[in-house]
Amino acid sequence: MSALMDKAFTSDRHEALREEVRAFADQTVRPRVARMEDTRDVDHELSAAIARRGWIGATIPVEYGGMEAGHLAKTIIIEELSRVSAAMGAMVQASQLGVAKILHFGTEAQRRRWLPPIADGRCLPTIAVTEPESGGHVLGMSGTAVRDGDHYILNARKVFVGNSHVGHVHGVVVRTGPGSKGLSAFLVEYDRPGVRLEPLEPTMGLHGFSFGEIVMEDARIPVENRLGEEGEGLDVAYSSSTLYGRPNLTAVALGIHRAIVEDTVDYCRQRRLYNAPISEISSIKVRLGDMQSRLMTARLAAYHAVYLLDQGIPCDTELMNAKLINVEYAIESARAAMDVIGARGLQTRYRIERYLRDAYHVLAPAGTSDVQRLRLAEAALSVERRQWSERFSKQVRARMPAERVPGVRAAAQAAAAVHNATAATATSAATAATATSGTTATATVHGAHGVATEAGTGAGTGAEIRRRGALGWRSR
Repeated sequence: MSALMDKAFTSDRHEALREEVRAFADQTVRPRVARMEDTRDVDHELSAAIARRGWIGATIPVEYGGMEAGHLAKTIIIEELSRVSAAMGAMVQASQLGVAKILHFGTEAQRRRWLPPIADGRCLPTIAVTEPESGGHVLGMSGTAVRDGDHYILNARKVFVGNSHVGHVHGVVVRTGPGSKGLSAFLVEYDRPGVRLEPLEPTMGLHGFSFGEIVMEDARIPVENRLGEEGEGLDVAYSSSTLYGRPNLTAVALGIHRAIVEDTVDYCRQRRLYNAPISEISSIKVRLGDMQSRLMTARLAAYHAVYLLDQGIPCDTELMNAKLINVEYAIESARAAMDVIGARGLQTRYRIERYLRDAYHVLAPAGTSDVQRLRLAEAALSVERRQWSERFSKQVRARMPAERVPGVRAAAQAAAAVHNATAATATSAATAATATSGTTATATVHGAHGVATEAGTGAGTGAEIRRRGALGWRSR
């Protein structure tokens, strides 16, 4: 993939984070993939190890212990994990999706209770909306929550819950009244009386990842566990799906797509026919060229959408388009790879069949491709719809690295001068920095996503950032 394309959207910190996640995926995740495929068991230990890296907290503010790295960084984390194991990429995306509802609708007390343990990997959140009868029609759900003093009594069955069997707190949307304003959302602990898990059903792909059924029977949930006001459940479900679900699943598809292209290219270089690698055959080159074009287009759409999200620019349409393109193109490239490799593509050691199975799993969640097309058609027809990326622009906007923020680099340099000067000179330098940047040097530097080091030396060179890895984003 073109480094120039990456640099159009990413900073040195993003690339340092990519290197960190890729190394972990290759060294820790890859050796466990075969076992997950063979047994189809949920890998609790690996899920916990990934959570302890702090990556679930990619968009959680630093004040709650998170990385506060933004949606592009989140995309990179999921992409790099999914390149090795779509199951583990799906695990991360599902819990990052679970973060959205707390960030956007949680009270300050709820944020302080739940976000720190999520950020450091002690707690994996989920979101539970879909029911057996209503499927993707959210308003068709029949699960209920009935007020009983300081509690609600929940009765519901939720299916296809990502991380169902490894999650610690479920974000459950149920009915508290009729119509579109009759849905409400609650935080439900996994071990609360009346909450149970059904055995996992065997699935086509994403082996090692759990997306199962949660049953609540007369589960008593405290009022303080309600997210937002009564009647805001539909907003919780739709905003989470749009701002986190679609870009997260886009990233899973992108990681799978990269693996498809890389493995197919490697195979074509090694497979010989007529005393030459098949990569020299023109018809094969045409197939590879199509796959590369799809991958480049998909990655551009994915990065552009979350880059806009990080800027706080309305981008619901771009998020829909990115999911549509990435899922469809990944499946198309997987089928093309099967054509190139032939019967060997059916053998598990070539992995293409796994990529194809896994890619189909990200087709339906957060809206099938036809749902995305319908919404895109509405955009083309100028049908007015509320944009969640606009409503939550302050919450989704990322704090940017120093090299992207006007005035911050100068402030960081001023901070370094302050650190190395005498006390009297430091006071003078800080005053000068305040005058030029509109705030104090220290506030400016640390407000720009912790771009200064503990010694106050600023963001550092690209090489220094790469050496430190993602530590500037509080990754473990």
